[in-house]
Amino acid sequence: MGTVTTVIQYILGLGASVVLPIIIFLLSLFFRMKPGKAIRAALTIGIGFIGINLVIGLLGSTLGPAAQRMIENTGLNLPIIDAGWPVAAAISFGTAKVVPWIFVLGIAINLAMIGLRWTTTLNVDMWNFWHFIFSSAFVYIATGNFWLGLAVGLITLVIVLKLADICAPIIQDYYKIPGVTTAHTDTVSWAPVGWCINKVLDHVPGFRHNKMTPDYVQEKFGSWAEPMVMGTILGGVIGLLAYFPDLTGGAWGSGIKGIVTVAISMGAVMLLLPRMVALLMEGLIPLSDSAQEWIKARYPDRELNIGLDAAILVGYPANMSVAIILVPITLALGVLMSYAHLNQMLPFTDLADTPFFAVWATTWCRGNIARGTVIGTFFVACMLTIGTFMAPATTILAHQANFTIPQGASQISSIDSGAHLIAYFFAFFFVFGQAKAYGTAFIVFSIILLTIAVVCYVVFFAHVLRGGKPGMEDRERYMTKEELQAEAEAAEAGW
Repeated sequence: MGTVTTVIQYILGLGASVVLPIIIFLLSLFFRMKPGKAIRAALTIGIGFIGINLVIGLLGSTLGPAAQRMIENTGLNLPIIDAGWPVAAAISFGTAKVVPWIFVLGIAINLAMIGLRWTTTLNVDMWNFWHFIFSSAFVYIATGNFWLGLAVGLITLVIVLKLADICAPIIQDYYKIPGVTTAHTDTVSWAPVGWCINKVLDHVPGFRHNKMTPDYVQEKFGSWAEPMVMGTILGGVIGLLAYFPDLTGGAWGSGIKGIVTVAISMGAVMLLLPRMVALLMEGLIPLSDSAQEWIKARYPDRELNIGLDAAILVGYPANMSVAIILVPITLALGVLMSYAHLNQMLPFTDLADTPFFAVWATTWCRGNIARGTVIGTFFVACMLTIGTFMAPATTILAHQANFTIPQGASQISSIDSGAHLIAYFFAFFFVFGQAKAYGTAFIVFSIILLTIAVVCYVVFFAHVLRGGKPGMEDRERYMTKEELQAEAEAAEAGW
């Protein structure tokens, strides 16, 4: 298996923006797309991913220093550094013994489940198979039991495929992307939790009839509510909170520069990210159409959805609006939760990933910014605690994977590590002993979060088993009058 591991790691080392177009090209040929059209679709998708990564990179390079300044202004010392999702990926790919098995068996299980009609998702997001390995790594290293670690990784894969199946209808209906779903573990694993919280908000005054979508906000406030302008305003607020000591300390030049840089960068992200996602869609739609035609020709009663990275969803206005709002909320939570002994991680690198964390905060409520902010805040609070909980084991695994630990950091983790909710389910009891060092309050809160998440999963899947269709049976509840009217007119016209 050593040769297989080397080949897999080499291919994955090319990066998602190279690996995904190759997979898309081969898949397009399989679905009988003409070679020229297949090449164009694959290149468009690759370029779209590069564009998204560049914009997310801009977000990270601007927010990182601003976040550090904001924490410094509090005088708080948080010992765990948020090293970002690369630490989780490095841990995964560094667990060499598990890597080839997850890929080979994972693909085989996916194809077998499709053949047996146990799933409608064909997961082509090979780069993010490291998510399944991530679950394996903690259990394997903690127990030394290879087969137990492998089983955990494959069970994670099966759960994610089923979540992708259940979430496909709302993704396709709300985002208007036919034949596509997301099998992206650190986002879709929060879908059951988001759905449950959204149902609770149905009974909370102020949220029950709230229709605060980006279109509604823009209609009320005009150009001030345009994503680009709103991003600039929120960026200015973040910049001011970060660099105000420079203004009061006489360093006016650097202070103003820092504030304006953050403001303009946030505005640029709000404008550019949706356009990069639109470019990605331009390449995905021909593949989706070809796949559906291929399936219908051979299996008239079957449907197949292409499982992709959640990057295809992050650029939509509501997701970006909630994501920008979550940045100062995440920083505030990082500070406040540390005083309550519920967090010891300094939010830093993964602040750029808030658009991903916003996806299942806004999707169930169809872009309601108020609901999305509340749900997203709960997500982030959980991620900070889970990231802290996993930090001791993460640091050990990072050393074994030869990941470079940032200078001065005693431990490392990431908000993204905290986003791997299913991994937390499985790893909890195996790394519990290491996390006990954070104190009784932290452990009690961790158990409460685990219990809430498990209850949400049970309620969500029980609803599905009873014939429920999350996001579809009550879609009109969250749609605006304008959306309902437009849909009625389209149906009347026979579209």
